[in-house]
Amino acid sequence: MASKQSGGISQPTQERGISRRGFLNLSAKGLAGAASAALVGQATWSGPALAKTAPSDIVMMDAIPLSQAIKSKSISCVEVMTAYLDHIDRFNPTVNAIVSRQDRGDLLKQAGERDAQLARGDYAGWMHGFPQAIKDLADTKGIPTTQGSPLFKDRIPKADAIFVDRMKRAGSIIIGKTNTPEFGLGSQTYNQVFGTTLNAYDHSKTSGGSSGGAAVSLAMRMLPVADGSDHAGSLRNPSAFNNVLGFRTSFGRVPSPGADVFDAALGVNGPMARNVSDLALLLAVQSGYHAAAPLSLHEDPTRFTEPLKRDLKGVRIAWLGDCGGYLPFEPGVLELCKTALKTFETLGCTVEEARPDYPIENVWRNWLPLRAWQTGSGLKVLYDDPAKRALLKPEAQWEIENYLKLSAVQLSDAAAARTQWYQAVRTFMERYDYFILPSAQVFPFDATTHWPKEVNGRAMDTYHRWMEVVIPVTMSGCPAMSVPVGFNERGLPMGMQLVGRNHAEMSVLQLAYAYEQATGWPQNRLPPALKPA
Repeated sequence: MASKQSGGISQPTQERGISRRGFLNLSAKGLAGAASAALVGQATWSGPALAKTAPSDIVMMDAIPLSQAIKSKSISCVEVMTAYLDHIDRFNPTVNAIVSRQDRGDLLKQAGERDAQLARGDYAGWMHGFPQAIKDLADTKGIPTTQGSPLFKDRIPKADAIFVDRMKRAGSIIIGKTNTPEFGLGSQTYNQVFGTTLNAYDHSKTSGGSSGGAAVSLAMRMLPVADGSDHAGSLRNPSAFNNVLGFRTSFGRVPSPGADVFDAALGVNGPMARNVSDLALLLAVQSGYHAAAPLSLHEDPTRFTEPLKRDLKGVRIAWLGDCGGYLPFEPGVLELCKTALKTFETLGCTVEEARPDYPIENVWRNWLPLRAWQTGSGLKVLYDDPAKRALLKPEAQWEIENYLKLSAVQLSDAAAARTQWYQAVRTFMERYDYFILPSAQVFPFDATTHWPKEVNGRAMDTYHRWMEVVIPVTMSGCPAMSVPVGFNERGLPMGMQLVGRNHAEMSVLQLAYAYEQATGWPQNRLPPALKPA
């Protein structure tokens, strides 16, 4: 099949993708109501009309007050579960964020068991009685984990991922999964198993990805907190697109053993929330050393339960912006971020435009082979079977084919370049406490679009090039939180990345907390569907 060359790695041509008609049909599988009608031209939603009444007070609570109310027995776990399931029944058919829903009766039974635990003085932890849906890339015992692939639509793991087990031990009840692109490839959440997840603020737009289902579930108050994962912005992009918070952690912070436990993978797991305090407590649950992941960090995770307030006077922040004109942005993105930067100045920080002393174009060029290696190696066994290969989406096939072309020399050179970039960033951050970048280069786009083919007139040569702004952070290994910066004139959200030094998650939480206290995002702007008439 025809391809073209860019940066030493072949790129898929447009004819290789699913046709627009095929994609529209795919979208229709996972949509309901007016969203389906808008996207696929079918009849409008024929189910019961959604009354424009305010959502339950329970689902509108932030996670910490909810936890306190459960612990004090002000509300029961059964009441919490009932409120969330009713809310999900009301709103999920429109946005398609939560999939593989579990039986209501069984979930209420589990909630009753949590109440019985409390009655006898047995408190599991901060997440006691929390309804949770896990991103559909992470294994959940006894619940389908499809990775958005028809090849795994019936796969039911026999064990939980480490962080899932920790969330369960902290008292959460798993109600299902959150939707993700096939194998998490791409910052647009659609797949052949469940269909498309729609943006919380505009149901005609993408949710982002790959943690799109998680971000929309948070924004729509269908979950109190959420988990996600991030290789190329998968925690940061959907958070920006849905006015919530997503935290890409340092490698080893949240244990995630892969095929090679001694491989410092580019992908990590991390928490998502609607405010920094909730996010910090979820990170405390997810993180901490685990013997199955020998490179995981030994730092005591209870540190993230400590107060986040900090005096920021004298803190130095570097604004990388468009990296000297290297990165294209849709009009309005940089402007919103620059306005948000003024908040840090009011907090006593010094903000100036600067960037590490390293050719920024080299970061992308060397990320491509590392991405192909770490993505393609795990999928090759599927590609080797022609019948299974036919069920892989084009982007997955492309990653595998690029992996098969790699040489040891290419990988060695790319790894060396990654190290050079890390050292350049480390030196840079001896001068600055943090650096900041936008979380995306475009605002949420039409949900029927696979991926933007151009940004501000500049052609995008891969399915992920339009998210290049997140790659310098991924390649640095530094922790980064996407925080909201507001909305454009069309009411579409955007965010920016607050990046700290390697392993300095607490420092990033403190900066984000100060920013949140000064701005009130995202509490000041509910999704339109949650506002009573």
